[in-house]
Amino acid sequence: MVLVLGAESYIGRIFCAELRRRGYDFTLPPARDYCDFNSLFDCVRKIRPAFVIDAAGCPSPDVDVFEPAREEVLRANTILPRYLAQVCLMTNTPWGHTSSCGIYSGAKIVVVTGLTVAKKMGRAELLRMILECPEKIRGFTESDEPNFSFRATPCNFFSGTVALAEEAIRGIGRNYIWRLGQPFNERGEPENFLQQIQIAEKIYNGVSAYSHTGDFVRACLDLWERGAPYGTYNVANPGLVTNGQIVEMIRKILKPPRHFEFWQDDTEFYSRGNRVLRPDYVLDISKLLATGVVMRPVTEAIEDSLKNWRVEPLHGEFHKAAA
Repeated sequence: MVLVLGAESYIGRIFCAELRRRGYDFTLPPARDYCDFNSLFDCVRKIRPAFVIDAAGCPSPDVDVFEPAREEVLRANTILPRYLAQVCLMTNTPWGHTSSCGIYSGAKIVVVTGLTVAKKMGRAELLRMILECPEKIRGFTESDEPNFSFRATPCNFFSGTVALAEEAIRGIGRNYIWRLGQPFNERGEPENFLQQIQIAEKIYNGVSAYSHTGDFVRACLDLWERGAPYGTYNVANPGLVTNGQIVEMIRKILKPPRHFEFWQDDTEFYSRGNRVLRPDYVLDISKLLATGVVMRPVTEAIEDSLKNWRVEPLHGEFHKAAA
């Protein structure tokens, strides 16, 4: 039996679908307030699951939605994982926590003297480097401390709570920390980064780690099924792709009847009402791949999603200011 917290969330629904496909029995906690420690402990103790999945956080690329709801974000992203770590330690239950890649900013750049960290990848010269000589760009590994967090400001509140959770649960019991990149798939839903780009007023031309949600969930469950070492994993599709390149794929495949515009630079972006800081970053996923878990190249996964694109019924408000 697998216990799923946050089964109704964007990622939680996909976890449930994949568990069903693999033939696992799974259940949900009877109470919706997961942050009641005693109720959570009683639930895990009585169900005695073989594995617990925490998908109750807020792994969304639209940080503007969550910035005002700080209490809710703190409870879901930080307090719940800390409680769950203690509960699973007390019951000797293995578990996995859905985290976010957005706790880093920038990338490591190969220079004559070795490596240097560039904290803003949206600069024109670095975007050119991605296109012309990507071998000079290295991503952050799981052993690198987050540099977009409450301990390495400035950061946004969402990323700060995610990094705080990782710090709070690291090394406690038998757990996986699965870092999700910008989530996308073939369904035009509000949480889908490809959908957000298509409806954005203007595009922020940066670079991030991107995770096809189906690939992400399959990789997470594969780690558990293979008995991979517990710990933190960057679970993103390999390769580098800029938002500008994604827009070109959208133009070529979907042929939308609109003209895409880009923000000129950070000054214009943040002067037009976009107050929440956004990281752009490159991550190293070699630790994941070394376990034998397979993830499609990011360009292949994005192109496949666009070729199979379908619009889903709306179940939330889109944020149209920027992608």
